[in-house]
Amino acid sequence: MKSFITAVVSLGLALAPVWGQSATSNGPLDLPQVEATALANQPRMLAAQLRARSLAERVKQARAGYAPTINFNATGAQVADTGSAVAAGALPTSALSGRFAYGGNLTQLVTDFGRTSSLVSSARHNAEAQNDLATLTRAQVRLNVRTAYYRVLGAEAVLRAAQAALENRKLNARRIEALTQSELRSTLDLNFAKVLEREAELAVVRAQSSVAQERNTLATAMGLEMPVSARLVDAAASDDALPASPEDLQHQAGAQRADLNALQAQQQAAESFAKSEKRLSYPTLNVLGTAGQLPYHDHTLHEDYASVGFNLNVPVFNGGLFHARRNEAELEAKARAQDVKQFRLQVNEEVRNSWYRADEAYRSLDVTAQLVTQSKEALRLAQDRYDAGLGSIVELNEAQLNETSAEITSADATYTYLTRRAQLDYAAGLLN
Repeated sequence: MKSFITAVVSLGLALAPVWGQSATSNGPLDLPQVEATALANQPRMLAAQLRARSLAERVKQARAGYAPTINFNATGAQVADTGSAVAAGALPTSALSGRFAYGGNLTQLVTDFGRTSSLVSSARHNAEAQNDLATLTRAQVRLNVRTAYYRVLGAEAVLRAAQAALENRKLNARRIEALTQSELRSTLDLNFAKVLEREAELAVVRAQSSVAQERNTLATAMGLEMPVSARLVDAAASDDALPASPEDLQHQAGAQRADLNALQAQQQAAESFAKSEKRLSYPTLNVLGTAGQLPYHDHTLHEDYASVGFNLNVPVFNGGLFHARRNEAELEAKARAQDVKQFRLQVNEEVRNSWYRADEAYRSLDVTAQLVTQSKEALRLAQDRYDAGLGSIVELNEAQLNETSAEITSADATYTYLTRRAQLDYAAGLLN
């Protein structure tokens, strides 16, 4: 009795679903349409794409070190006493001259022994990592949508089974009521049949609520604010057969998992940054140039000026700052390498476990199909026995409960397999 309700509610929770689209949708929706809507509307997808574009700008920032720096300056001064060459609080080397001048200064890096190129390489690898994270977000959105889609279908299958059970119990209650009025069945049988009918009605109400909640969850997965009213196209488990073994999927995961690729790119960025920190101790050579005019000046100055030169900067001692920065960067790069190894192990484990779970669900499909067939036959025999006066109402109810539970179990097996197959595809990097 109560086990029927428990079975329906438990499955409804286990199928924690989702549904979505606009409330005015017309026509059925299939999985590709639902995925396309999610990829176009999910805010987290759009945010990941914007962050990828943001990180690409850091590459341009790093490459700016190759380009010359040009500045425009304008200076004016009026000296009260042109004969003065000394000022309090300062040690001027020559007398100040009253003038107004404008001109430009140019600084061009000649070489820093590869530090700028290492910074560019580090920024490029970080940008690649962010692109991989955007790809990972895309895969997560597709996984969430597929899971929600299949759970909606599973919840609706539970609802159909509950409605079928309700109709069957209503029919039995009417038949027993007629037999009771003819004094062929006891009032106890009739009361028992009415109780079973009320339980079936309660199960339908709960299943309807579960479907509504799951559709609402799917709307969130699709990036929509309102649940959809469109019918979802059913999916067949046979259309998505399981690979024979997890080994090939492990190789695919090693090459295609976006999060693993992002970690590898971050490791490469850390290695490039460590090289740039090492080259902090190398000399830096710049070419300098300046030119301009003096529209207003005293008689000691010319009307224009120009100069070119170079500056060689050789770090000698700064209290071990550069050495500490290099050690920090190198240790971080080594730690990132270990992170990649650890995550590769986790990916292999995730693929294997996902394959085992999907294989279990796939092998359950035939078993549950046979269970439905046998439970239907058992219900037919129990109904015949009860109609012939050889069986009790308890026996008939047990057969009805078993048949309904078998239908629910079959629906659960189908959509559980499809959900686990989607999780396996995600683990193998196939949802990118």
